[in-house]
Amino acid sequence: MTIQLLHCKRALTPTAEIADAAILIRDGVIEAIGSRDSIVLPVDGQEISALDSTAVPGFVDVHIHGAGGHDVMEGTPEALRTITRTVATHGTTSMVATTVTAAPDATLRSVAGIAKYIGEQHESCDAGSEARAGAGAEVLGIHFEGPFISAVRRGVHPAEYLRLPSAEFLDQLLQAAAGNAAILTIAPELLGAMPCIDAARKAGMVVALGHTDATYEQARAAIAHGARHAVHVYNAMRPFSHRDSGVIGAVLTSSEVSAELIADNVHVDEAAMRLLLQAKGAGRVILVSDGISATGMPDGKYQLGNFEVTVSGGICRNAEGKLAGSTLTLDRALRNIVALGASLCDAVRMLTLNPATLLGLEFKKGSLRAGADADIVLLDDRLLVSGVWTRGVAVH
Repeated sequence: MTIQLLHCKRALTPTAEIADAAILIRDGVIEAIGSRDSIVLPVDGQEISALDSTAVPGFVDVHIHGAGGHDVMEGTPEALRTITRTVATHGTTSMVATTVTAAPDATLRSVAGIAKYIGEQHESCDAGSEARAGAGAEVLGIHFEGPFISAVRRGVHPAEYLRLPSAEFLDQLLQAAAGNAAILTIAPELLGAMPCIDAARKAGMVVALGHTDATYEQARAAIAHGARHAVHVYNAMRPFSHRDSGVIGAVLTSSEVSAELIADNVHVDEAAMRLLLQAKGAGRVILVSDGISATGMPDGKYQLGNFEVTVSGGICRNAEGKLAGSTLTLDRALRNIVALGASLCDAVRMLTLNPATLLGLEFKKGSLRAGADADIVLLDDRLLVSGVWTRGVAVH
């Protein structure tokens, strides 16, 4: 049994701010949090002093394809360990492994590999061995980005593997995912979309609008069927017009829908980011990386799913010159949103509590509270990551 008390300048839970904060961690779980003078250090506990840092919950990334030179669709333990360890150094302590459209057999093989990794990711890792091996982000589930998306708004998804929504193929994905299917991205205007949305909801998945040319009415119909999320808002969506507000109009005006934002200052213009934040409020925006294998790596050629992309100046594009994911890390997204004018508390919420709530894990992830996993990020005065713990294990 390991007991640690983390003493820091302040903690953002993120719904409250605690000055001179102490977080008591027992066996990877937060046992208590409060001011330092309110928490007693057990005799067998270790106190860690971080009085120049702010503690926040570990970041939760619900849309990420890869990092450290590897893609989640490789589906191997080696690839997934590299990805999770790479993003953990930037404060991401939980993630949803995100696929990209590919051949059906390749997709099912990848999904089965990811599911196997999820089931075994903690089995051989007691705290000591995990610390020696290098702690990484926990993979919470699988996000299917494709193949049920619009050919008109496919972005870089390979056109030859797109398919109409099908409850039958969704069932194959669910079988391969073995209980780990978390999010389904779908274009609601496609034939068969509504029965597919119904099937995904019945399976307990979050249904997300994305890569879509939907009208306002089509998007609202999907929301009525239970769609509750929108993937990388503005990108790969029918453009907004004052007489044809489309899916973006539906997302901006539907309080029940959360909205992803890639805040890398490349994917979305500053004014459009401000508009999204003002329309949705801090409680309904989720910052995502959409990171690919090039994240944390130098410029060059990398894989996204089963096709090649080129990274130049940190910007990813396919052979046609289309944006192909990003090299964004969530700590940089935090700094970018704060620079835009968001309060630190609000920015942290968009990276932690909001995505955890979307997944139904707000009591375990995304907050500093008794009973939650000890996923903790320390930030210095410049909002640079100065320390990370994932399930109570320090990330080196």
